[in-house]
Parts: sequence; C-alpha cells; structure tokens
Amino acid sequence: MNESNLIHVEVAYARPDQQVIVELDVPTGTTIEQLVLESGILETFPEIDLEKNKLGIFGKLVKKDSVLNQGDRVEIYRPLIADPKEVRRQREAEGKRMKKGGG
Repeated sequence: MNESNLIHVEVAYARPDQQVIVELDVPTGTTIEQLVLESGILETFPEIDLEKNKLGIFGKLVKKDSVLNQGDRVEIYRPLIADPKEVRRQREAEGKRMKKGGG
C-alpha cells in the first residue's frame, strides 16, 4: 500500500496494574473497531468487550464505526466500579455525621 494512504494512530488501554499503547499505521478510512481488532489488544486483554467497553479519542466518547484521522489515539475505557455521584453522596453523608458526632 502507498504510504500516502496510511495514517499513524494509537490504541490505549489501562488497568491498575498495566497500561499499553499500541501504535499502528492503517489505511485512510479505517474505523475505530477495525483498528482495535487489528491492534491485537483484544488478545492481550481478553476482558475487553467492544459491545460493553466505551471508546474515545482523546477523552471524547466516539462510536466504534467512527473513521480515524491522522494522529488519533483511541482509548478503551473500563467500566466504572462505582458510580461517582453515589460515592460523592456517601462521602458527604459521612462528613456530616462526623461533624455532628465530633462537634
């Protein structure tokens, strides 16, 4: 394939114990899903499920059929363990209890 028809992109995935960035040159018009499949990251991290894990480019959520641009870094997000809003509510409730009990 002619080099002018290729774009340089990355796929990133992180767990608490391991982070990986795979760099690839792919044909113009490649979708995010095609890139993830071609990168081999699914073999390294079998817990990734493209039907469940959300995908993004530089922190912005995108659909897996989105077409890549030169320099894009596709990020594969892990599911949240806890709802951030609920954690915040719990911290606030604990803080109020501590103030009342300690004051």
